[in-house]
Amino acid sequence: MEKRTILWYMTFWGFAINYMFRMNINIAIVSMIKHSISKTNVTIIYECLRHTESLKLNNTVAQISSVDLNDNKFEWDEYQQNSVLGAFFTLHVIMQIPGGVLAQRYGTKTVFGISNGVAAVLSFAVPASAKFNYKALVLIRIIQGFISGAAWPSMHTMTANWIPPHERSRFVSAYLGSSVGTAVTYIMCGYLIASFGWESVFYVSGGLGLLWAICWILLVYDTPAKHPTISIKERTYIENCLGKTIETRSKPLSIPWKLLLSSKVLWINLVTQAGGIWGLFTLAAQAPSYFNFVLGLNIKQTGLWSGLPHFVRWVFAFGYSMISDRLVKSQKMSMTNVRKLATCFCNILQGFFILGLCYSGCNSLVAIIMLFSATAVNGAVSSGPLAAVVDIAPNYAGVVLGIIGTVGSTSGFISPLIVGYFTLHQQTLSQWCKVFHLSGAICIGTGLIYIFFGTSDIQKFNTYDDSISNEKELKLIVKKPNNSPIWIHRFLVLCKSLNLLVDLFLHCSCITDKCYS
Repeated sequence: MEKRTILWYMTFWGFAINYMFRMNINIAIVSMIKHSISKTNVTIIYECLRHTESLKLNNTVAQISSVDLNDNKFEWDEYQQNSVLGAFFTLHVIMQIPGGVLAQRYGTKTVFGISNGVAAVLSFAVPASAKFNYKALVLIRIIQGFISGAAWPSMHTMTANWIPPHERSRFVSAYLGSSVGTAVTYIMCGYLIASFGWESVFYVSGGLGLLWAICWILLVYDTPAKHPTISIKERTYIENCLGKTIETRSKPLSIPWKLLLSSKVLWINLVTQAGGIWGLFTLAAQAPSYFNFVLGLNIKQTGLWSGLPHFVRWVFAFGYSMISDRLVKSQKMSMTNVRKLATCFCNILQGFFILGLCYSGCNSLVAIIMLFSATAVNGAVSSGPLAAVVDIAPNYAGVVLGIIGTVGSTSGFISPLIVGYFTLHQQTLSQWCKVFHLSGAICIGTGLIYIFFGTSDIQKFNTYDDSISNEKELKLIVKKPNNSPIWIHRFLVLCKSLNLLVDLFLHCSCITDKCYS
């Protein structure tokens, strides 16, 4: 088996595990909450059950009663619940840029492995922290999200080092292992909760995470050159396909922060991905609550119908990526147009399906179809703006994705707060429509921005050379200005020389300390 194939499978399950830690709380919290109704601040739930004569109402009432008698349930209002749901993403954004930088310096194998491995260990602490205090649970989730934040941006560095351009759409579909992880989490956790209680969700998640971490350490290497058992044929093929787009140096490239942050192309990609992420995260985090509290589905049904759309998303992503790679390889469409076509699906069409949830009312079948469709078409992101990150800057793909992830991931904690504001003590269709209208508008608007202004052309900052830049600056300083005194000229030369010496010293120190991979 080719090493790229093994890398695809390990990446796929790595992102599946990463999303298992993100999403398990979304389904577990449905069974962690007491649905008691107080005399004040009455929470309206199960609105759709009032419009249906035969939805097993007696079973639902019995379920609510049994929940109230269970000591493992908590009296958290919508604000507290959504604080728990959004906690994972509070500091998650902080590690987006460092994740890409660390991957360039220490390698994706180390960064991605530690990110998932530590998150797996923390998963075991969730039940105890929840029983102690909801704020303790929030703290554990914040730390777990912080550690997990480095995973996504770090992977783009390995993708740039291993995957030829015409295979990238198909390989990046492995990132959509996140969808399978979400699907497996919701479906598996629905049955785990029904059989063993909500605590089992976090113990099983942690165990699977540790198992993946062991396999990752044994099977994955940062570059083809470092892999001890790769065939000469495969290594030569990869290196020839990558050509000169990847710089091979004994030290990491200097990161041109100014050029990156001032790049219009980068910001357009950022806005587009942030919009798609908003829609996806809102659906992924809130679907269990919507199905259970509004439509009145039981925990097994909630897990099943919340999870299956994410499996469909991965299938759609993989199939669409094969079409995209074929279009690129046959040159029937330019790389930019392939990415824009994918954006029509992952942002614009997703937005329209989210709006469709508003008009499904209490019809569970239509609501499920809209959720399936909105989640599935988002899978095209692996052939759209997500893959375009590697296209525009393969040398800095991890850093660029980190910048994008810093902004995009904020939706992970902002969206639950907005949902909490709209639905506080009002789990009604009209209030949820406000959530869907906002999310749909964001997806459609950001998609149109990429259609009109986006590009997949490689950017000039990809070949940025700090040593050349410093040399040019030195020449400009050495050239004596016509009207300046000689002592100013000498002073400037001295300052610049000292600056270069300091840079050289820092580089040498890093090499001595084995900072570079």
